[in-house]
Amino acid sequence: MKKIVLSVMVASLTLALGASTSFAAKKKGYAAGAAGAGSITGTVSLGGTAMAPIMEDLSKGKNVEFCITHPEAKGNIRPRIKVAAAGGKLQDAVVFIENIDGGKPWGDGGKMLFDFEKCDIKQKMGAVRKPSKAEKKAGGLVKVINQDADILHNPHGYSVVGASRKTLFNKPLPSKGDVADVTKNIARLKQKKDKHFFLQCDQHNYMEADARIVWNPYYAITGADGSFKIEGIPAGKYKVTAWQPYVGESTTEVTVADGAAKADFTLTAK
Repeated sequence: MKKIVLSVMVASLTLALGASTSFAAKKKGYAAGAAGAGSITGTVSLGGTAMAPIMEDLSKGKNVEFCITHPEAKGNIRPRIKVAAAGGKLQDAVVFIENIDGGKPWGDGGKMLFDFEKCDIKQKMGAVRKPSKAEKKAGGLVKVINQDADILHNPHGYSVVGASRKTLFNKPLPSKGDVADVTKNIARLKQKKDKHFFLQCDQHNYMEADARIVWNPYYAITGADGSFKIEGIPAGKYKVTAWQPYVGESTTEVTVADGAAKADFTLTAK
């Protein structure tokens, strides 16, 4: 009887040690180290018909006399551009490597400062990331600042999945110079669930900005000519995605060695 009990105890201990080893070997995410010698360059083009600007009637909202001083406003009307393209080249698309274990340090990657100014958000597209434990404690990774005197802004940040929105933060900024440091709120992001960060002012809902939630620093945002460059990539084969929240995304496989690899994308407007 004692031998049977001893055998059961040994088997249980073996299973426990196996589970512990399996847990210890669990992937911990991106590990910052040294940059590689490779890069990826290319262009993102827009296929199909570009989305027309939304002509916002500011007279139907709050703080009309101030908000119509925006340089793009004509009378009470201001265009709200969700897809910007010139000559078929797509601006503000985010191009990123899907999965990479390690490489260059984050630096300022995934760090964002959103300025609420003249009833607009200056940074229309960016990239945000989940803070480390130290960054969560220190703050400063993602901030929103009210730059408008005597105007109440209310930044409301979401994680968007399809038609659903999950609130990450909702913080009023009543005065010029008020800052909402939302680093702790961004710490709620989960890699398997969160991709699209959306920011809106609850007082002036035409004030909008978007960002891709990134999990490594290997990304770039296209310029007005649709071009991008991702640098410091270790040699290897990678899945690279181009994404624009109101057009869609496209993924291709790219082999990187020392020097520049080429990757062009076309996102087709629906």
